[in-house]
Amino acid sequence: MSEIETTTTPITVGAKLTVKIHDIAFGGEGVGRVNEFVVFVPFVLVGEEVEVEITEVKKNFARAKLCKVIKSSSERVEPQCPHFGACGGCQYQHMDYSAQLRFKHKQIADLFQRIGGFSQALVDPVVPCPNPYHYRNRIMVRSQWNKPLQKLDIGFLRYDSRLVVDLHECKIAEPALNEQIQLVRKNPPPKGGLKVVLRIMPEGWEVPRDSFFQNNFFLLPKLVEAVRNRFADSGNKFLIDAYCGVGFFSIEMADLAERFAGVEIDAMAIKSARKNATQRNITNGEYVMGDTTQLLPSLLQRFESSKTTVVLDPPRTGCSPESLQLLRDVRPAQIIYVSCHPATLARDLNILCAEGVFELAKVVPLDMFPQTQHVECVADLRLKNKSLPEAGSSAQLSQPS
Repeated sequence: MSEIETTTTPITVGAKLTVKIHDIAFGGEGVGRVNEFVVFVPFVLVGEEVEVEITEVKKNFARAKLCKVIKSSSERVEPQCPHFGACGGCQYQHMDYSAQLRFKHKQIADLFQRIGGFSQALVDPVVPCPNPYHYRNRIMVRSQWNKPLQKLDIGFLRYDSRLVVDLHECKIAEPALNEQIQLVRKNPPPKGGLKVVLRIMPEGWEVPRDSFFQNNFFLLPKLVEAVRNRFADSGNKFLIDAYCGVGFFSIEMADLAERFAGVEIDAMAIKSARKNATQRNITNGEYVMGDTTQLLPSLLQRFESSKTTVVLDPPRTGCSPESLQLLRDVRPAQIIYVSCHPATLARDLNILCAEGVFELAKVVPLDMFPQTQHVECVADLRLKNKSLPEAGSSAQLSQPS
């Protein structure tokens, strides 16, 4: 569909319209309306009046690119990066940082209410990052042959295409990574289509080059504090660190647990987890290599479920239906779910809380990704009803879209 007839204005691809923005959707796009027909526009703020050009028309909405800000918000600021608006890495550099925190909180609270029916009062204010710029310790730059200019572009994907924005510096990356970008540019990949991962290793931790570690060292202490506080508040004795990586959370909470176990499919990460624990003289836990879904049953059998906390820190795609069903069946006293994807998190929490098995006690959002749409959340689930019958097979639980 390429055209929508509204009451007075046809919305067609290429049409230029004036739109007033009344909300920011999850993902960072502004929400405007033309005679009640929704138009999504990037890089705008609530209350702004903007001129846009329609780029896509669907049955119930259209997308547009920003042409000009006619009436700007008092919360609009000058982006620090000259590539902002073209590069797909950031969505909020035009927004005052306090406004970013406020909008992220609203988006998370709205999302949890819409997907899971959770009270917005359960979502704490977003914990700010002390360094809103120059915080990322890991980035991935891409190379792409620019045929019209007959040169190799090195940088990040555009926000609106698969083309690479050629750049010399990333304003949200740590300075040491920008030095590495310069080295890549001086010694470029032999051809286009290659990716180069640049990272700074955390001090005091052994991390294999390709293994996961949180990408913001500056807010890491607050993330640890949030998870520790929720575990301490539960009064539980035992801890299972699922998707444990190099053992970060279990090592940081080992002093609060009588015994703990970690599981991770990355064999190199498990070796590092054991070394990280040994270096800190931690002896009350163990790390097991394997698929979390397959090993979680045996790990849960080792500890008394009524005194056990399970920490989940899965990939962005969330937990498998099998793992979620297992947790519903075994019913540990607490689940602390750490996620950088609020929509996936809300979906999984909805499944865990279905039929009153668990209840959501609190969500602590942390701005591990300033200037972007992303936000880290720590969700605290508590066992609600210990006398419920078996919850049934995973096939009986449908995941909401």
